[in-house]
Amino acid sequence: MKDPRFPELTNAQVKKLKEYGEVEHFDEPTKVFALGDHLYDFFVILKGAIDIDDPYNKSKIVTHNKFEFTGDSGMLSNRGAQFHAITHPDTSLLRIKPNRLKEAIAKHSDISDLLLNAFLLRQQTVLNEISGGIKLVGSGNSKATYVIRDFLEKNHVWHTFIDVDSDQDAGELLENFNLKHDDLPLLINNDATVCKTPSIPQLARYSGVLMDFEEKIFDVLVIGAGPAGLAASVYAASEGLSVVTIDSSAPGGQAGKSSKIENYLGFPTGISGMDLANRAYVQAQKFGCNISIPHRAKYLERKENHFTVCATNDRTIKSKAVIVATGADYRQLPLDNIGDYEGSGVYYSATGMDVSNCKDEPVVIVGGGNSAGQAAIFLSKYAKTVSVMIRGNDLGKSMSDYLVQRLEATSNIEILHKTQVTKLSGDHHLESITINQDGTEREMQLSNLFSFIGAQPNTKWMGDHVITDDKGFICTGLYLKELEYEKCQIYEQRQPQSLESSIPGIFAVGDARHGSVKRVASAVGEGSMAVSQVHQYLAELN
Repeated sequence: MKDPRFPELTNAQVKKLKEYGEVEHFDEPTKVFALGDHLYDFFVILKGAIDIDDPYNKSKIVTHNKFEFTGDSGMLSNRGAQFHAITHPDTSLLRIKPNRLKEAIAKHSDISDLLLNAFLLRQQTVLNEISGGIKLVGSGNSKATYVIRDFLEKNHVWHTFIDVDSDQDAGELLENFNLKHDDLPLLINNDATVCKTPSIPQLARYSGVLMDFEEKIFDVLVIGAGPAGLAASVYAASEGLSVVTIDSSAPGGQAGKSSKIENYLGFPTGISGMDLANRAYVQAQKFGCNISIPHRAKYLERKENHFTVCATNDRTIKSKAVIVATGADYRQLPLDNIGDYEGSGVYYSATGMDVSNCKDEPVVIVGGGNSAGQAAIFLSKYAKTVSVMIRGNDLGKSMSDYLVQRLEATSNIEILHKTQVTKLSGDHHLESITINQDGTEREMQLSNLFSFIGAQPNTKWMGDHVITDDKGFICTGLYLKELEYEKCQIYEQRQPQSLESSIPGIFAVGDARHGSVKRVASAVGEGSMAVSQVHQYLAELN
């Protein structure tokens, strides 16, 4: 059976691709691209073969034969080539430039499906099975090293981590480069250039995650590459709008922290948040969206017919419309391994989608506000027991009286005062928690913990340009009162659309929006729906 990483194009597909490139012949072995090359070309083998060589391990990855092709998902951005490509003697190739390849992928679905599936599988093989890439040298106990490792992992950058605390060869490596532990962490790239204590922007620029794009007025700027922002990026780009998307750290947002999402439609066996985000990241680029990371929006200005957003890394972006998908940073329980269980037993909202997991099972809710109380009432209809844990001794201090009375009147709800969670345990999914109740510790067996200790929206950078609620979440549509939204020509003729803010042309989706449901599916839905509302707004500008 043919390896899906290395499929063959059909005669018809090769004929279509010839419209986007040029045929070249090589009599002698020739290196057509090299490790580290940016904007390297895509090749289809018409005659002969190409070897893909790994200079790190001094080995051959694969030989591409007739009607097979080179490349991986990095070709859709500005990431460098990961290997050498060397022709066999008497080889004929179809050479296609990256920008022309994107045109072919966007136009021909059969070619798109074949190439993108192979590209993603090749990327997985490189990241999971082949040692190499950028060398990161540092201490596994260093926070600075962790920040760099986290960026590399979340952005799917091929790398090798060398831990000076445990790797016996690390000392020799430092000695060879005449370096000391004070120089850590450090990066060694493919041409043996050393970068001491690198910044994230330096790393992003080198790896191609930080991209350059045109100096023009885009149709829409999407700020944030979580599920809502990526969905908006995909739909806007696929509908022919010129789109640029920025994010401060990596694709995925809060969802990217989940090791496995099992309730997202269409993935019955689950998918990790990082994999889902990476697929959406590639999908948006497939349609021509420009995605550049890391850029954190700093402030926004409005001109006559467009907005200007100033971002970090000295970037100023102009666009006719802005979709704010900057999300919210949920206040986490102060436990070291909390991230291991987010989406796998630890949740930040309680909706109908959670019912099946909670049916006839014990549930814990941490928090004493109205959101915690409402969740407890809802889940008590399905769960075996619901334990509401608060740090203090007075539930009514932060919860409305009617909710307190309902909780006390519900037989399967118990209130645990002066209680906090001290430990989470479980293999891949939450299985038990340890609590401290008024100085006494005990273990509870359960698989569902809901945290309602607050969230902080990432909207401060907008200043007072748009109306927000008292917590900083952006108010849109029906949540805006007539006296609040701006009096202008557009709002004199109509009210704000459901995802439109108090300023026409600025839309909010996902966790940054007041009234949003904190779920991946709803965020994707809002991001998709916002694009149709952007179309209406753009039509009103003309």
